[in-house]
Amino acid sequence: MTLLGLLLLILVGAVCGLIAEMLVGYSPGGFLASIVVGFMGAFIGGWLAREIGLPSFLAVNIEGHVIEMFWAVIGAVLLLAVLAVIRRATYRRPPLY
Repeated sequence: MTLLGLLLLILVGAVCGLIAEMLVGYSPGGFLASIVVGFMGAFIGGWLAREIGLPSFLAVNIEGHVIEMFWAVIGAVLLLAVLAVIRRATYRRPPLY
């Protein structure tokens, strides 16, 4: 893989993570967290789409690596929704007295 291909994969992961963060309204961190959420979302969404038998939609091919943008965003939304529920359930607000 070339450096340009790697940078494009990182950019696609960041865009998928950013779109998912905007849809859910929860962000676990900054730019690096968006990249990780995007890559994990691509894995989760692609796996779910294959298991259910859903068609490929908005596929991007970067040097032999195919990322289905739509399913990556859906997977990232699911991941962020679970993280938001877990994080908000464990977060306790300090008392106001």
